[in-house]
Amino acid sequence: MKELIIAFGLFLFIEGILYAIFPSKMKSMLKKLELVSANQLRIGGLIFAIIGFIIVYLFKN
Repeated sequence: MKELIIAFGLFLFIEGILYAIFPSKMKSMLKKLELVSANQLRIGGLIFAIIGFIIVYLFKN
């Protein structure tokens, strides 16, 4: 459970840094996200979730 909290904190840190350093680029990227279909977002999210799971699994063992 400790690792999950650390990973979530790292996620928030990276997201926060991106918004702090590149605010205008992040806004334009979020506007472009509206052009992507829900199915493409779902597939992309699933792919990233699987990649993340594999990375955690490999480094945990």
